[in-house]
Amino acid sequence: MVKSVFRTLALLIIGIVLNLIPSGASPLWATQLSTGQALYVPAYSHIFIGHRSRTYKLSITLSIRNIDPKASLTLTTVDYHDTDGNLSKHFLDAPVVLGPMASTRYVVPVQENAGGSGANFVVRWQADHKINPPIVESVMIGTQSQQGISFTSRGQVIIE
Repeated sequence: MVKSVFRTLALLIIGIVLNLIPSGASPLWATQLSTGQALYVPAYSHIFIGHRSRTYKLSITLSIRNIDPKASLTLTTVDYHDTDGNLSKHFLDAPVVLGPMASTRYVVPVQENAGGSGANFVVRWQADHKINPPIVESVMIGTQSQQGISFTSRGQVIIE
């Protein structure tokens, strides 16, 4: 009797969880292969601290990692925008090829804090055939006095 109650309860919970997943959604472990994307990557050249909204200046490292073990990808755009959406820096003069499992980085030094708390990167990449999309993150680091802070933001696909 107790076993059948637990079995029924387990099946009910599984049914509820499965109904929460949108139809057509891929499981979390499934890789969505792509031939190219445009990614929006949040970044912060400063954040606000304290009740007086003092700014805490940060350096930004944009990290782009080709996680495909067999294929290269080509970066076509790496642009840095300020809080108002204005282009602050265009990092690429020509496309850059990242080989399998290779990575690259672009740095906005702490002195270039004009980006603001709503700064962002737009990264565009392409490949000859469907591959694992790269991992694109911004890493913000800052130190003042004896205090340090660091955190990351992950890129979000805006155009497939």
